[in-house]
Amino acid sequence: MKENVQKFGRFLSGMVMPNIGAFIAWGLIAALFIEAGWFPNATIAQMVSPMLSYLLPILIAYTGGKMVGGQKGAVAGSLAALGAIASTSSTMFIGAMICGPLGGWCIKKFDEKMEGHVPAGFEMVVNNFSVGIIGGLLAILSIFAIGPTCVVLTDILGNGVGWLVDHSLLPLTAVLVEPAKVLFLNNAINHGVFTPIGTEQVETLRAAGEIGKSILYMIESNPGPGLGLLLAYCVAGKGETRSSAGAAAIIQFVGGIHEIYFPYVLMNPIVILGPMLGNVCGIFTLNLLGGGLSGPASPGSIIAELMLTPKGCYFANIAGIAVAGGVSFAISVFLLKFFGKDASLAEAQQQVAASKAASKGQAAPSAAPTGAQVDIHSVKKIVFACDAGMGSSAMGATMLRNKLKDAGITDIEVIHHPVSEIPADCQIVVTHHELAHRAVASNPRARVIPIQNFMGAPEYALLVEELVAARSGKAAPAPAAPKAEEKPAAPGAILLEQKNIVLNCKTVSPEEAIRAVGKRMVDSGYCSEGYVQGMLDRNASFPVAIGSHVAIPHGTNESREFIQKTGLVVMTYPEGIVWGEDQELVRLVIGIASTGEEHLDILNRIVEVCETEEDTDALVDTATVEDLYKKLNGLS
Repeated sequence: MKENVQKFGRFLSGMVMPNIGAFIAWGLIAALFIEAGWFPNATIAQMVSPMLSYLLPILIAYTGGKMVGGQKGAVAGSLAALGAIASTSSTMFIGAMICGPLGGWCIKKFDEKMEGHVPAGFEMVVNNFSVGIIGGLLAILSIFAIGPTCVVLTDILGNGVGWLVDHSLLPLTAVLVEPAKVLFLNNAINHGVFTPIGTEQVETLRAAGEIGKSILYMIESNPGPGLGLLLAYCVAGKGETRSSAGAAAIIQFVGGIHEIYFPYVLMNPIVILGPMLGNVCGIFTLNLLGGGLSGPASPGSIIAELMLTPKGCYFANIAGIAVAGGVSFAISVFLLKFFGKDASLAEAQQQVAASKAASKGQAAPSAAPTGAQVDIHSVKKIVFACDAGMGSSAMGATMLRNKLKDAGITDIEVIHHPVSEIPADCQIVVTHHELAHRAVASNPRARVIPIQNFMGAPEYALLVEELVAARSGKAAPAPAAPKAEEKPAAPGAILLEQKNIVLNCKTVSPEEAIRAVGKRMVDSGYCSEGYVQGMLDRNASFPVAIGSHVAIPHGTNESREFIQKTGLVVMTYPEGIVWGEDQELVRLVIGIASTGEEHLDILNRIVEVCETEEDTDALVDTATVEDLYKKLNGLS
């Protein structure tokens, strides 16, 4: 039951979350430039209504169609949604959530029926006309059936919310929301339910000449309940939990990463009553004082909440957050003092990782798939796989190659590839645990070894021991000839310029660090802005922190088209950056853009000088620009 609910929730939020930026843009433009906004401007305000009526629903439908039927499904879903939009003056978010996947499903089924029956040379004609005809028919269906039906559904949901407000029952939604957050259903509830209904409320208020706001945007995103819980652990926690809760509170409240307090709930499940009752009181306060946001706050940080607070609502919103935090703190302290257990934070974090993996439809890291069984004696090729096959996998391949060489094994080829392009003739694949499912799908005949990070993973030594044991008693094999794709840069090639080595940077967030190296890459002509977004997307899939206090931001496989030439950027952060949900410390950030394999030589040297955390720390603490320039370019 839980799995089915999470799956449906993932599907709903999966259509909205990629487009949250557009929702935020709409909320900010409306809050600033409509007649009742901070800086009224009739010309700019003309964008508000078209964005709400057309842009946002079509983006949702496009995303939903693509999730089901790829690019063709995205186009068919968008056409279907346009019919629903044209059928009414109501905002058609629910219609878009129906039409998008429906268009993708119809295209997918059509393609399955036509597979093998399209004459050679007519593929493009069939593809284009099938999208146009199916999308057109769905648009007609939508204008007469789906659109009117969704108007009725929207009215029912809106009336339901209105009934809760009129009967002062809206605060009780927190009783469901807070436990759901710990089960990673928060995005499904927030972006799949509250955001569409809240957006409809905002537009209705603006049409009536009132301030456009909705309290629904704050039910899940309010950072107060989580802050109160973490501060309670600072006061009444024990040992490791008490010492770590302060930093977690800052990350949760300022960064908006609510997941960071979930392990603290799992250690003592009874403390969920603190955030639950805190949020109940916070919603009651917001409802009483007339609080609300002009758009969805994502992430749910205090910064995002204040930025999307409309004029005249600051006192109400701050009070709602403060009351939620205060009540959560008081109740959590009481519960910890009388019922708290000295549980393991590490075990709780593993539970959270398992729950989060399940919410994404993935296996927990400890249960990552291992692929097929292979004869260890016959292993001739090992592939390191990551999303783009450019950075972390290249460094992991270098580390294992060195360990095999030290062990006297030279007949095994160790290469790196994108996880979607794993060669069919490899016997072993080493990859990040979050990519293990994709690796199995890419090459089901290979054995998959999932790891937590690419630098210093204990699995390397275990694999080498296994290979050595399998070869014991055999004559030493002849060295294998290196593959052309693994050749380092040509002698004299300088890929790291001194101007792109920046020391002693102040601590920032991971996203800011990625944008900083990306800006230098763009300024140096290595890539265009599209690649910077690819770097952010790559880190969002799973962090680019690879261990040993090193992070190597690089783009996704799809963003390679934005690379103009090969180059690197190196930045040091002496005070460190807390990177990703695993809170890994990063002190050396190396941005990579590569058109081929020219950067491998520098990555090999990075592996040599940053093999352990102590090596990286010594490098960051003592190296000068000149030192790094010479070491990483092979000039010393």
